[in-house]
Amino acid sequence: MPELPEVETIRRDLAKAVIGREITDLKLFFSKTAKNDAAFFINSLRNKKFIALDRVGKLLIFKIQRAVREAKQHYLLIHLKMTGQLILVGKKEKIAGGHSLSDSSFQAAVGGELPNKHTRAVFSFKNAFQLFFNDLRKFGYLKIVDEAELSKIITRGYGPEPLTKEFTLEYLTSVLKNKKISIKGLLLNQKLIAGLGNIYVDESLYLAGIRPDRAAGSLKKSEIQALYQAINQVINKAIKYRGTTFNNYVDSAGRKGNFSRLLHVYGRAKQACFKCGTPIQKKKLAGRGTHYCPHCQK
Repeated sequence: MPELPEVETIRRDLAKAVIGREITDLKLFFSKTAKNDAAFFINSLRNKKFIALDRVGKLLIFKIQRAVREAKQHYLLIHLKMTGQLILVGKKEKIAGGHSLSDSSFQAAVGGELPNKHTRAVFSFKNAFQLFFNDLRKFGYLKIVDEAELSKIITRGYGPEPLTKEFTLEYLTSVLKNKKISIKGLLLNQKLIAGLGNIYVDESLYLAGIRPDRAAGSLKKSEIQALYQAINQVINKAIKYRGTTFNNYVDSAGRKGNFSRLLHVYGRAKQACFKCGTPIQKKKLAGRGTHYCPHCQK
């Protein structure tokens, strides 16, 4: 699943391509992908433009051009979940972001010639641009919401995210206090901290020297400070290097992220720790494969 750095990369690249382009047509190939009535969904977007593209956590937020007589501002929400893809195809360019199905070629990565059996929706733009929403496992979704609903979704579903003024040392300290859940499990909770996923939680805990199975409430003041700094450092660097790439991620310009070469523990089970030489261990924790150094992390 793409995490905060990958989705931010997608947001930046797609914003350059789709903002200000008129949507001339819209087709739904799988009705359940849109969480609204199909007619309302299509009518809310046809002949409109996206005028801004934002993000909270792993949720993309497209601001829709408001018609003169419309009483409310509306937004298109897109969540890629595990296997979603956004693929923009123009006369000369092809850019994709999300879950890659293959490393062999762009066409194989998106599941074949478009639209294909994984295509759930297609946005057609003026000047022959098309944006395809593909999703192998059908967990991703599209949803039109108004400003009040968007505010409710963000407030109820997302905590502050790293690198923002809301994500403070004091905030992190408060959410860890007296918690018996593992620190790994707590950091994966989007309602507490938005945007962190398996890769960057493992890397942050390694950098901070904290075992992922420690009870969140057991961390000392110095450890919380180290973790806070590690989370921000890891996310900042991952965004800079356009995210982490394995065989299942291609960013929205068709490029693979290059943070993978900087990973210390994730995906390195049984390989030597760069610091001490101890083999990296992997076990299931909080429902996820978890990587750590048993010597460097206490």
